[in-house]
Amino acid sequence: MPLFSRPQALKVALVAGEASGDTLGAHLIEALRQQRPDIECVGIGGPKMEAQGLHSLYPQEALAVRGYAEVLRSLPRLLGIRRGLKKALLAEPPDVFIGIDAPDFNLGLEESLKEAGISTVHYVSPSIWAWRPERIERIKRSVHHILALFPMEPPLYEKAGVAVTFVGHPLAQRFPDVPDRDAMRHRLQLATDSPVFAILPGSRISEIEYMGQLFLEAASLIHQALPDAQFLLPVATRPTLDRVQALLKEWKMESLPLRVLYGHAGDAMIAADGVLVASGTATLEVALAKRPMVISYRISTMTYHLVKHKLKLPYVGLPNILCGRFVVPELLQHEATPENLANMMLQHYADPLYRAWLEQEFTVLHRTLRADSALLAAQAVLQTIALHGGKEKKGNR
Repeated sequence: MPLFSRPQALKVALVAGEASGDTLGAHLIEALRQQRPDIECVGIGGPKMEAQGLHSLYPQEALAVRGYAEVLRSLPRLLGIRRGLKKALLAEPPDVFIGIDAPDFNLGLEESLKEAGISTVHYVSPSIWAWRPERIERIKRSVHHILALFPMEPPLYEKAGVAVTFVGHPLAQRFPDVPDRDAMRHRLQLATDSPVFAILPGSRISEIEYMGQLFLEAASLIHQALPDAQFLLPVATRPTLDRVQALLKEWKMESLPLRVLYGHAGDAMIAADGVLVASGTATLEVALAKRPMVISYRISTMTYHLVKHKLKLPYVGLPNILCGRFVVPELLQHEATPENLANMMLQHYADPLYRAWLEQEFTVLHRTLRADSALLAAQAVLQTIALHGGKEKKGNR
């Protein structure tokens, strides 16, 4: 079966490795279709990209692997997927390939496709400002254009001679300046006068298995201190929903006043008084919701020691990185205990001055990230096709 069914369509290949990339990809496909209604999309994506018409050649969950040790165990499978995707795209070249985050998977694929004459765009700069800055040389070899989400990134690429466009962060458009907690609680049928906490252990099954029990044990301690507290746990995909429901029984957490939500992560953040959140894109969402948070993460000991010595910054959470200082706590690895998480969250809950100050900090951050991200990204993609490829230049490949 051919990848593309319409010879004259704009052929776009995309790969997004996790839920945050699925959201970015869905918005980008929608914006591209507004400019070019004849678009056809193939690659790897999740339910949101598929809803926008992506033909996903492999399940997105197959790429959702974290940490060095875990990647090593999954490496043969990941390399097999990349080889299969490369073969398919070289056999039927798209007008452009867009790698959405997932740099360890996408950059190698982008480099091969670029060498074959296919236009390549990488959406979401790898964190070269935080660790492994030497990666910018590989990025330069692999892509024609970078779509950067954060304002400190373009100067780094411009200095290295890499074409870059700052598109802002699409999440900044989704969240209002002043999220309405009471209205969201009414919508979710939650008591407006009870403490509510959101639990976000991650969008991958592996993250839920690593972080879920830690967060739920912390929630149990919060519940002991605040007996009328309610808890929300949003999940991103059907496989993660099924796994969470199974693990709740395994961990004997049925008595915790917890509601599992399929999707609605942003709603859960807005409804909450505080959020326990795994390090990642979700921390930025919590900041845009203007809510206190405790950032945490656990990885294998080997991965932790490998990563720790490569970090350029004293923090890993996006809110702290973007604000340039610690504005929210980070409890990582051995410091990530249920007691520490619960105590820190209870401290924030009881401190209205801190919550008011944090809301001001996050409002300023929100304004620096707001742009019509999908439109800017779509325009940059189309310009890249015009400069570096398109059917006219690829005719005999």
